[in-house]
Amino acid sequence: MSFFEQTSGTWVNIATVLLGSSLGLLLRGRLPERIVTVVMQAIGLTTLFIGITNALDLTRVSQPPGIIIGLIALALGGVLGEWLRLEERLEALGHTLKQRFKGQGRFTEGFVAASLLFCVGPLTLLGSIQNGLVGDNSFLLLKSALDGFASLALAATFGFGVIFSTVVIAVYQGGLSLGAGLVANLIPDPVGDPRVLLINGVGGLMIMGLGLALLEIKRLRVASMLPALPLVVVIYWAAVNLSR
Repeated sequence: MSFFEQTSGTWVNIATVLLGSSLGLLLRGRLPERIVTVVMQAIGLTTLFIGITNALDLTRVSQPPGIIIGLIALALGGVLGEWLRLEERLEALGHTLKQRFKGQGRFTEGFVAASLLFCVGPLTLLGSIQNGLVGDNSFLLLKSALDGFASLALAATFGFGVIFSTVVIAVYQGGLSLGAGLVANLIPDPVGDPRVLLINGVGGLMIMGLGLALLEIKRLRVASMLPALPLVVVIYWAAVNLSR
C-alpha cells in the first residue's frame, strides 16, 4: 500500500478538524454566551459518555482483572507523567504556539483539550491500525465526522488553539497507521485483544477526566496520565507471565 492509502483517514480527520475549527472561529464572539455554554455542556456530556463506554472495556479483561491493571497503570503513569512534567510541557507547547501565532484568549486550554480529545480513544487506535494494515479508513472517517463537530464547538469557545491539534493528530494518528504493519503479527485480532481492550479502557477513563473538565466540574491532570497507555500493556504482560 502507498503512504496515502495507509494514512488516508488521518488526512480526512485533519481536514474535518480544520473545517470545524474555522467555522467555530467565524462564529466565535457572534453567538450569545448562553448558547456557547449549552453547546459546550453538550460536548462535555457526550465526551463523558464516550469515556464511560470505553472505560467499560476494562471489565472485558478478566484474567488478570482489567480494572486492577487499569488502576495500577493510571497510578504509575500519573507518577511518571508528573516526574516528566508532561502537563507543564504540553501547556508550554501551547503557550509557545500562542506567542508565535499571536493567539488570543484561552489558546493553550483549547490546544490541550482538543489534542487529548482527538487522540485518546479506541477509534484512534483501532482506526489507525485498520487503516495502516488493510487501507480501510472507515473507523477514522467516523472519528473525523465526530471530531469535526467537536472542533467547531471547541474553537467557538477556546479559539485559535484548537486548530493546532491537527499537528498532534498528524504525528500521533499518522504514526500509528504507518507503524501498524510492524505490530500486525503481535495483534492479529485488534477488536478482542486484551491489550487493546486495556488501552481503550484506560483511554476511556482519561476521556472521562476530560469530560469533567469540559463541564467545569473538575480539572484533572489528564496529560500527566498519558504514560498509562503504554504502561498498561507492560503491566498486563508482566501479570500474565508472572502468574504462570
